[in-house]
Formats: sequence, C-alpha cells, structure tokens
Amino acid sequence: MDDTYQVIVVGGGFAGMAAAGKLGHRGIRVLLIDANNYHQFQPLLYQVAASQTGVSAVARPLRSEFRGNKGVRILTAEVTSVDSATRTVTTADGSRYQGRILVLSVGAVPNFFNTPGAAEHAYPLYSLADATKLSSALIRALDEADRDQAESLDVVVVGGGPTGVETAGALAENVKYIVPKYFPPALAGRCRIHLVDLVPNVLMAFSPKSQAYARDRLLKLGVELHMGQGVTEVRPEGVTLADGTVIPARITVWAGGLQAGKIIAESGLPQGKGGRIDVQPDLTAPGVEGVYVLGDAANITDARGERLPQLGSVAEQSGKWAARNIHADLTGGTRQPFAYWDKGYMAMVGRGAAVAELGRKRVHLQGPLAFLAWLGVHLALLPGFQQKARALSSWAAGYVTHSPSQVVVGQPD
Repeated sequence: MDDTYQVIVVGGGFAGMAAAGKLGHRGIRVLLIDANNYHQFQPLLYQVAASQTGVSAVARPLRSEFRGNKGVRILTAEVTSVDSATRTVTTADGSRYQGRILVLSVGAVPNFFNTPGAAEHAYPLYSLADATKLSSALIRALDEADRDQAESLDVVVVGGGPTGVETAGALAENVKYIVPKYFPPALAGRCRIHLVDLVPNVLMAFSPKSQAYARDRLLKLGVELHMGQGVTEVRPEGVTLADGTVIPARITVWAGGLQAGKIIAESGLPQGKGGRIDVQPDLTAPGVEGVYVLGDAANITDARGERLPQLGSVAEQSGKWAARNIHADLTGGTRQPFAYWDKGYMAMVGRGAAVAELGRKRVHLQGPLAFLAWLGVHLALLPGFQQKARALSSWAAGYVTHSPSQVVVGQPD
C-alpha cells in the first residue's frame, strides 16, 4: 500500500472536482485521481468538434484548479480497479491507494446498444479526445470532398437529445456559413446533415413547445430529420435504419446515450439502469460502508424519488452535497439526503437560437432570450477566468463573424 488518505476521489469531472474542492477547503486530506491532468467541460465538446470553440476554452488543468487548495493532491494515473470493501484503488502501474472514504465519480462511456459497427465506425462525443478526433475527421472530409467534386459529404448524427441536437445544429450552421466562406460555394450544396433517433421527436425530455421549436429550427438550418427510426447498423460508408433505409454518410456521430464504464462494472457494487449504481438518498453506494458514487456513474434521485438526468448541474451539486456528508462521516455528524436544486434544461439550436426550461416550474424560453440564457449559464459554469475569456472570444468570432475557432487537423485514423 503506497499511502493512506482520508478521502480518495476517482474522476476529475464536475462531481469529483466539486467534492474534492469542498473537502480540501475543510482541511480534509484528499487524493484526486484522473487519467487526464485536466478537467473537461463536457457541455461544450460539440463546439470543439464543430470548430466553434478551441480546446483551451473547455480544458482546465486540474492542478491549476486546486492551486490554492492545500488539502487536495492531484495524481494523474489510470485507475484499473477498485475494491469497494476496503476502499482501495489500483492504478495502471500497480500502485494502490486506500482511503477512509472512497468517492467514485468516474463518468461514463458511450452506449452503442450493441448496434453492429457502431463502436468501430461511429464517432462518440463524450471526451475531449472524442471531440478533437471528430473535428479532424470533419475537416479532412471537407478537404476530400473539395478535391473530388463528384463526392457529397453527408454526416449522420445519431441521438435526438441535447447533445445530438446541438451537434447537428452546429454542423448545419457550418455548412450554411463556414463552408461557403472557406471553400468553393458549390461544396455547401453537397453537404447534408442528418439527425436520426428511435424516438418520435427531438428533445423528448423537454416540453412539446420546446420540441416543436427545436424541430422547426433544425429544419430551417437544413438538417434532415429521421425520427422514429432506430439505427440497425453503422458502416464506414453510412448507416442502415430499422425500416431498411440506407443513409450514405462519410461520418457518423454517436450521441445516442451513455452507460457506466469498466470500473463501475467490475466494482462489485449492484448496478441499475445503464450499468450505473442506484445510490442511496445520501449518495452512498448500497451494501458497503464509506463509498459514494456520483455524477454519470450513479443513478441519483431527488426528494420525490424521481431519477435525475445525467446533467453537469446534477453532478456538480451531488459532489458538493457528498462533501458535506463525508465531512459528517469523518467528524461524527449525520448524513443528509441529497436535495437537488432543479435549474431546468436548455439546449442550443444554432446561432442565436436555443430552448430553455428554467427552474422547477419550467419557465419556457425560445429563440434569442434562451440563447442569451444559455450563454450566461455556460459562461458561469466554465472553470477559470482564462477558459471564460477564451469561450467568450470564440463565441464572438463564431456568432458575429462566422469564423471557425480551430482548424488544426491531426493525423488520419
């Protein structure tokens, strides 16, 4: 055993950062372990993929985030296994770390629902690496279509939730504004964006009014909607739908759902929907002592027993609440059941347009007002002044001058 800590936090996402930060400031010795040395702001990954925002606007070094927090040690390492009974984690180099309390905020991985070819040929959009890989693939495809004027460029986005809608809208805006500006105008006419989902409409978690607005806005941007049809196969040259329809596509983006990853699957903890852990009201894992599961690794319910969505706000609030309960564990206090402050939902649907349903009473906004609310909320949530400034600069360039934020292409896959 390499060392013993009061609390070990696995995962530097919204939940892990919030929990570690609160605990460190209370004088509790915390080890925060993540495979990456940065926190990624997942709500804006689609903008990185669409070259609307640069990488530096969505990634903040973890050590920079905790620079003034003496109680938190950052360890960049891949966790390969956890022992929930002994609250021990093992990293790829064989090192083992044990804590009095173990916090699992390891995020999730794409759920391809066993769709043939999806894992091999689709581009997921859950990590910064996913976003930069997709961005490079999109730019390469544009260059190839420009060289071969007989080629079309079709992109299929699978998933009609917020990530899918925001991605499809951003790509359609690129076709409308960016492609004609930087390529021969005729190329835009050969680019098509498709949005596919098994459900009957986009943004099914939103109200019918918001769904209708988002649908109309996507259609006006030129997105071709294929709703009520699931994808039965993904191939390098396109996708097949349940009714046998084949959509030729050079790129398929998978925004079709998430599930818990290998660490949770092999943790020995009982799994619920999506392979996630059905945590207790106080955010602890059932059946073990001293283990908390947060964020996208957990199925969290509110005070009414209703399952909360996999949102950054849920993850962040659960991290802060868990820190309070952990402090109570270590000081002889009493845990309290998680009380979620429901801020509502929002989704961007292209330049100057969004839908927002704010607060528990769901105040509905559409169009420019919702767009401004989206900008304000995401700007406030971004960690670090530099990230806020870079995002604001990227948005100004993209929404005012229609200039891409990043156009660097990596090596071919």
